Amino acid sequence: MTTTAQPVQGTLFEAASPTDETVGYRGTTVCQIAGITYRQLDYWTRTNLVTASIASAAGSGSHRLYSFRDLLLIKMIKALIDVGISLQNVRKAVDHLAARGVEDLAGLTLMSDGVSVYECRSADDVTDLLAGGQGVFGLAVPGLVKDLSATITALDASSAGGGTPTDELAARRAAKASA
Repeated sequence: MTTTAQPVQGTLFEAASPTDETVGYRGTTVCQIAGITYRQLDYWTRTNLVTASIASAAGSGSHRLYSFRDLLLIKMIKALIDVGISLQNVRKAVDHLAARGVEDLAGLTLMSDGVSVYECRSADDVTDLLAGGQGVFGLAVPGLVKDLSATITALDASSAGGGTPTDELAARRAAKASA
């Protein structure tokens, strides 16, 4: 007779880790966290620069849900655009990074001379890039992971009723109903 391990249920109101890939963030929350407009997010999603990997909009009244990994890519895209990288080159860079998970993305640094985007995984790569004499921009993704986690945690703590990002609409409806 073989015994199988029984699943254990976690605590009812335990806060999920910001990097949990099953937690979804709505568009307005993503915009607030990433520092972009909803119009930018909508355009990037409609043109397949980013995807709402938890849930895509499926008609009127439905909402896109973005994962932590999606948030990380959006934050990387914003940083690259902010330093002057063309959207065309950002698309090429994102296509190269698209299949990578959070752990893999967190271990790299993106470099740019304002025209191209370079991936840097070791000190040797940085040396090679600087040997050309061009100034470069560095985007340390581990710092973005830490910043996103802190922002999401702070946002969760300050939300009405202590709700999770996936139930923000329910919290607003409840607050409106009790008013």
